[in-house]
Parts: sequence; structure tokens; C-alpha cells
Amino acid sequence: MHDLTASRVRRGRDGLISRVDGARDALDMFAEASTRLRALVPFDASVWRATDPFTGLMTAPVRVENLSEGGSATYWDNELLAERINLFSDLARATVPAAALRESTGDLPERSPLYRGYLRPRGLADELRAVLRVGGRPWGHISLFREEGRPSFTASEIALVSSLSLPLARRLRSFARPAAGPDTTTPSGLGLLLFDSAGDLISVNADARRHLDDLPPGPSSPTPFGVRLPAWMHGMAVGARATAEGGTEVRIRDRAGRWLVCQASCLREADGSFGHTALVIEPATSAQVSLLTAEACGLSDRELEITLAVARGLTSGEIAQALFISVHTVRDHIKAIFKKVGVSRRGELIASLFADHHRPPGGDALHRTIDS
Repeated sequence: MHDLTASRVRRGRDGLISRVDGARDALDMFAEASTRLRALVPFDASVWRATDPFTGLMTAPVRVENLSEGGSATYWDNELLAERINLFSDLARATVPAAALRESTGDLPERSPLYRGYLRPRGLADELRAVLRVGGRPWGHISLFREEGRPSFTASEIALVSSLSLPLARRLRSFARPAAGPDTTTPSGLGLLLFDSAGDLISVNADARRHLDDLPPGPSSPTPFGVRLPAWMHGMAVGARATAEGGTEVRIRDRAGRWLVCQASCLREADGSFGHTALVIEPATSAQVSLLTAEACGLSDRELEITLAVARGLTSGEIAQALFISVHTVRDHIKAIFKKVGVSRRGELIASLFADHHRPPGGDALHRTIDS
């Protein structure tokens, strides 16, 4: 980026943000951002990923540029089981949410298992990665790669990508807002996939096949069962082995806009050793996505607190008493919440964010207005 003037970089950054603000969906946003960013920070290949904001794990959609399919498993095997440098989980909490491999290793990339196992075999020399985060939560990842013989990413390039973390995360977060209307389709049931200790798929049921068919497009790998396994799903299986006791979970929207939840856990053999990994994918309950959709609407911590109180059926006076604030302040917060969520009544708010799982008892509570 040394040959670009500061004013050109500033204009390019502003233009990038403007373009992604008009993106139709996350994949369109990734495409727009990648095209604009390449002019400011040249790169030879890239991966743009959505993540579950509560677990930080990759989910869908994913955009891959100039990388052949089939390497994602190797990437995540190294990232989750061997790597210690510039981990996405660390960048999500770091002061600066972006870093480049060569700069972080003092130009000694061989220290990195990811470099030895993934980058070098593919002729790649450096990776600039960033976490897209807002409100302390990661909504996406970026990986930019440069080939052998190209300059390493510079400190100014890292700083520019880091400065895009917040605006890109805000836009990515907005795509998790509640759907405009009720879902009238019939979802599939509980899908089950079983992986052996090497991470290979060894069993899949019919509902899992249907869910896989409904997932958004993205990098995937073939299996002996005639279905393709999304890269993020393989990453979940690897993550479950890495965490062993805790398991992993992500939320994802299918092509129809329905929320699914995918959970993976490592099973134990009779002797206590780790064996197969079970992965379950099924329609999400509103309880599993309500906080995510609330955050997607940009609710502040206080607004979320009040929204949860509204969902419990509390009046404005009861909320004011519980939070030690005035009724007037509560009403102002509720007005702001309505505006952000795009509703005008308490019942619409609860239906939009919480559906039946947090519906307060008694029908009257659903139809109270701001003044209640």
C-alpha cells in the first residue's frame, strides 16, 4: 500500500463501506468488499466467512477466491488443533483484530503449523487475517493470501484491514435480522451425521441429507454418501475433537431463510478414549436465535435488557422499578427498540424476536402499547 496516497486510501475505504452498505446479502457483501479491498491491499487469494457471534466458529455463507476446493479441512485441522499464532479466537479479543503471519513471526513463517501444512504447499507466502466484530462479538473472518515472490503484508495494510472490522461486522450483523414474514415451509427434522476419529463422514441420515441440500452455496468436499460436506461443518467436527468435553455449536440460515442450529460433540469409547464425533443439525428454536436476532437489530445492552423484560410481560412501571430508572426513560428505550426492530407494538416485538418461546402468559400482555 506504499504506492497509494493517504487520500486515495481514504476514498477507497469510504467507497468500500458505501458499497457494502447496499449489498443484498452476505455473499454480495463479501464480493463487493473483496473487489474494492483488492485495489487497496493487493492479494492473490482470499476467504470471506460468516461466523456464529456467540461461538466464533465459521458458519455460512463463505466466499472463496482463487483457492481450489478440498483444502479447507487441512486449514481447519491446523487452525484448531496445532496453530498458536494469530488464532481467530485470539484476534476476536485482541485490541487490534487483524494480523499478518510474516509480521507476527518476525518473517519466520516456518514457526507456523498452518504455514507448513497449508500455505507453503499451495505456493502461498503470507496471510493477513481479520475478525469482523461489533459489540464484542465476531460476525465474520477474512483471510487474504499472497503468493511466493510477492511482498509481505505491511503494517499499514494490516491497519487498513483492521479499520474495516467494525463497519463490515455491522453490515454482516444486519443480515441476521428477523425475516419479514412468517415461514410457511415445512422444515426437515433432526439430521444426524457421524464422523470417525480421522474426521471422515461414516454415516448420515435422511433429514441430514435434506438439510445439506437446503444450505447456502459455499466451499465443500465430496463424500462417499453422495452429499457434499460444507467446509464449516468439517470445521465443527474438528472443533468438537479439539474441545472434547465442551462440543461446538453454530446457528445458520438455510436458503429459505430458516434458522438452523448445528451441534457437534466428541463421543467416548468404553475405555474412555475419544472416538466418533456426532453432529446434529435441526430447525432452531426461537430461544436459540432470539438474542442473535436482537443483536442484529443493533440493540444496546440496556435495550436488550428491557426487551427481555417486555418478553416476560412486565409493564413499563415494573421495568422501571426493576432497573431503577424512570418510567419515562423506559418508554424512550421502548420507542427506540421499536424503531430498530421495525415494529410498533409489544406483541409484534415479541413475535419478531422471541416467537412463542418467550411469549408472556395471558393474551393481554401481547397487545400492550408503549404506555403500559
